[in-house]
Parts: sequence; structure tokens; C-alpha cells
Amino acid sequence: MKDIPLPPSSHVPQPYTGPSAEEVLALRKEYLSPSIFHYYKKPIMIVEGRAQWLFDEKGRRYLDGIGGIVTVSCGHCHPHIVAAAHRQNELLQHTTTIYLNPNIALYARELAARMPGDLKVVYLVNSGSEANDLAAMMARAYTGCYDLISLRNSYHGGSQSTMGLTSHHTWKFNVPHSFGVHHSVLPDLYRGPYGKDDPDAGRKYAEDVKSLIQFGTSGRIAGFIAESIQGVGGTVVFPDHYLKHAYEHVRAAGGLCIADEVQSGFGRTGTHFWGFETQGVIPDIVTMAKGIGNGCAMAAVVTTAKIANALTSRIHFNTFGGNPVACAQARAVLEVIEREGLQANSLAIGAYLKEGFGRLAEKHSLIGDIRGLGLMLGVELVKDRSTKEPAKEECAQVFETCKDLGLLIGKGGLWGNTLRIKPPMIFTRSDADFMLAVLDEALASA
Repeated sequence: MKDIPLPPSSHVPQPYTGPSAEEVLALRKEYLSPSIFHYYKKPIMIVEGRAQWLFDEKGRRYLDGIGGIVTVSCGHCHPHIVAAAHRQNELLQHTTTIYLNPNIALYARELAARMPGDLKVVYLVNSGSEANDLAAMMARAYTGCYDLISLRNSYHGGSQSTMGLTSHHTWKFNVPHSFGVHHSVLPDLYRGPYGKDDPDAGRKYAEDVKSLIQFGTSGRIAGFIAESIQGVGGTVVFPDHYLKHAYEHVRAAGGLCIADEVQSGFGRTGTHFWGFETQGVIPDIVTMAKGIGNGCAMAAVVTTAKIANALTSRIHFNTFGGNPVACAQARAVLEVIEREGLQANSLAIGAYLKEGFGRLAEKHSLIGDIRGLGLMLGVELVKDRSTKEPAKEECAQVFETCKDLGLLIGKGGLWGNTLRIKPPMIFTRSDADFMLAVLDEALASA
């Protein structure tokens, strides 16, 4: 395996004086839940981050190609975001929404300004699971119905109710959380019955939503939830007009349309600020998390005033949602995205990477499909391009080799055979060149 030099970085990590990786792993095994998994056969320990770089306890530098699972949108420890959080930490760390505080009101206004149509009412919570849970409750409260539709291969969170919405076997437990939830056919242009050569694929896939409503429910539903681009499911991009047709069927049945923007939001697709905008639709409810705060525990649900009013019959309260520090950090994130042109950068570097992946596909038959928008990309690996047999073991090997060469990426999809490329939106052309060189080497040795 040849050595591939990393792009230069002027940052010098601080000396690390804490417990060794082996000691930390032993502590995890003894004191943390055994369900908490770690990447890699020999897990690495990350102790510092700066921009698109991560450093282990020995000072080794890695290029972050997954952004803390699409959470670090503006780069690790961005000085403007760190300064905003530090200022607020010194002033007031916590107060709840039962008192007035300017940060939550100002952030809600700034976030609402980024939303189309009548999506102007903001609820701040702490995680994507909590946001999707609230969105489902809101749809049920507003419509008076209980049935919800989500997509197969989806992932909407780790709470009991959001596991019901999830249809990805890796993340589901045998607990009664799926009552009232129906899963529609995944509009997958690579593996589904209607492919990239079918200009009417979006309408055809949406017919299954209509069929579920007609034959799986009373004919009335609470809502339909879909990630604008499936994340954990392997960066599945829907065919053109799919959401338009699906939304029409849902609204005809009295339901609300929920867009899960936890991974695709905040300019990551490059062409638009929100993933649903690439489908030319406006949802009734939008959920978001991860990149909203560049690493802080922050999430949001945005809806219309009419729908939000459905929750006023009872008290709805969140102790930590919208706390001053999280809001200060989230406001700084919006400033950095706009000031540094990160949406445009996502478009340019994402296009450059897709072209590079295409060149790799000409050399490596393991690559079956390349998909995604902006800096939300997926490379699906297969043993045979004709049969599309998932190359699960080969993907795991590529994943390990990339780490050994200094590149950290993700993997996902139903069979764990899709490389997930979702770096911080500050990624540069030289970063992309390094990523392509590493993947070339890793694919050759898989």
C-alpha cells in the first residue's frame, strides 16, 4: 500500500496527556452500554479537531470525510462559532423557554427567514430523533388521524416512536413501536423497478403511496415523512417529481407532508438550502438537526402557524430546547454558511468529486452506482454490475484501508455496501484530490 501525502495544514495539535486509546476502550467496555459500537477493527481515538482535520492522541492527522456523521457542517472548532459559544457560556449557560431570552427569538427569526412559504413557526429541541417524534405527534394532533407513511430503507431516529418510522433493519428492535406506521416502496433508481432511463419514475413510485392509503388505511392519514435524500440508507436520491406526486396523494387523504432534513439541510446539496427544494415542493413540517449547530446538541421543527396551533390545547415544554448557548452557536453557523459561501462550495466540490468518482468507476468494477447532490454523496459497491450483488466485505475493506491512509468516511445502505461521503462543507479541491487518490488505492486493494 503506497503512502499518499495529506494536503498541508498549519495547525499543530496540542500535546495529549490523557489515558491511552487502549485504556479508554477498556473503560468503554466496562462502563458504557455494549450497544454503543465503534468504527474500525482497531478503533481510533480522536482528541482534537480543526477545520476539516481530526487528530488522534498521538498527533496523527486524518481528513474528515463524514463530518461527524454529517454534523460538523462548517468545520471542526470554527473560530467564529467557538467564540460565539464561549461568549454566551460566560454570560448565561442555561435558561428555559418559560423566561424570555433574546437568543432563541433571534435564531427562530433567522431560521424562519430561510424557509419557503408559510413555514415560519419554530420549535427547538435537542436531537433529530426528538424532532421527528415531535413532527409525528404534531401531524396526529392536527389531523386527528393516527396512520403515518414513511419509506422503506429510511432512518428517522433512535427513540421508540422514530424507530417505528424507520425501515432499516440495522436500527430496529423487536418492540411494539410500528403501530399505525406503513412503509412505502423506496424510489431507488438503481435497485428499484423504475430506473434512471424512465423519465416518469417519480410518478410511478409515488403510486405506491396512493395504494397504501387506499388499501392500508381508512383512507385518511396523519402524514407522510421522508428524508429529502436518504442518509443512513446509502445516499438514495429520489427521482424527479417523486415528492410532488407523493405529497399530492397524501394531501388528498388529509395528511401532512414532513421533510426530514437532518442530513440534507443547510446548503449541503449545493443547489438549494434545503433538500426538499430540489424536488420543487414545500412540506407542511420540516425537521432538522446535526449540521444545525456544527456539533452542539440542537434540533428544530419548523411548521406553519395553523399547524402549530394544534399543540396549544396542552402545555408543550422542552427543558433544554433552545437554550442560550445552543442558539448562540446555531446563529453563528448560519453566519458562517453565508459569509464563507459554503452552499456554493458544496456545489462546486461535490461536482468535482462526482466527476472523480466517475473516473474511478472506469478503473474499478467494484463501483456500481454513484449518486448524491453537493457534498452528500454515495458510492455503492457491488461484486458484479449485472447482478448488483452487494459488495459488503469489499466495502468494509475499503473503509479500513481509507482510515489507514488518513481518510475517514462513512458507510451505509441496507447491506452496508455504500461509501458515504459527507465532509464538512469547507472541503477544498486539494482535499477532494486526496480523497480520490486514497479511494483509488483502497479500491485497488479490496
